[in-house]
Amino acid sequence: MSDRSAASERWLRDYGRVAAAIAWLDAHRTQQPAVAEVAAALHLSPGHLHRTFTRFAGVPPHRFLRWLTVGAAKELLRERATVLDTVAATGLSSPGRLHDLTVTLDAVTPGEIGRGGAGLTVRYAVHATPLGEALVATTDRGVLCLRFVDPPDSHATALVDLAGEWPAAHLIEDPSATRAVVDHLAALFRDGQTGEGGSAAAATSVPPVSVLAVGTNLQVKVWEALLRVPEDRVVTYSGVARAVGRPGAARAVANAVGRNPVAALIPCHRVLRSTGELGGYRWGTTRKRALLAREAALSPARTA
Repeated sequence: MSDRSAASERWLRDYGRVAAAIAWLDAHRTQQPAVAEVAAALHLSPGHLHRTFTRFAGVPPHRFLRWLTVGAAKELLRERATVLDTVAATGLSSPGRLHDLTVTLDAVTPGEIGRGGAGLTVRYAVHATPLGEALVATTDRGVLCLRFVDPPDSHATALVDLAGEWPAAHLIEDPSATRAVVDHLAALFRDGQTGEGGSAAAATSVPPVSVLAVGTNLQVKVWEALLRVPEDRVVTYSGVARAVGRPGAARAVANAVGRNPVAALIPCHRVLRSTGELGGYRWGTTRKRALLAREAALSPARTA
């Protein structure tokens, strides 16, 4: 059920090494390891580590590793812009940055949910992406799900979950129909196989995608707000709550963030606790840290 190529295998290998680096740094959090030490821990030469991290993050290893430290999230939070305060003042239809230019939302109707997807054709496949393996499902109206598949889960388990959510829908395995979603993620990474880094400035080269959002009115509003958060900034759950006009609903906002059905397409990884802690992440805190570190390292406003 999976889609594979040489580039796909490289994506998985690179992400696996990034995840291993995060685990090793956690185990040595009281130290300040040099790049050579990290390379040795991963059984790589410094040159190989450089190429791996440059493909994934678009910057040299020392710059990427800086943003993988435990205190990096707090530093991001201290310098955050009041981006969602602007959203609250100007409305959710105001122009945004990278994701707002390339992702649009269309909500599923209550009737469609109640019918279990009857009359809906869902095309799906498991693909390798720059962030690991993912089950992608699409309809004529947009992407229905993008969920990462990490052990101990399997492709079959992910498909069973999808079928359980849409029991009356017609499911068809069709990698060609879902490939555009992977192309979107690859473009955000400037297609890791080239070894070049991505940035918000590359937004015009990112193919647009539509998302068929399944959620309550509040959840959809939260997801829309997250699309306005710039690539190199983070926000808090309480900040999102204010932006959607529910200042006392930080817990409900956290629930909405956790129910994001399309993983990195809606950047829920950019939401932190007000203390600067990462908070939860449906797709694993390792992936959240990798995404935040990559975006912070690529920001033109920051230096090594």
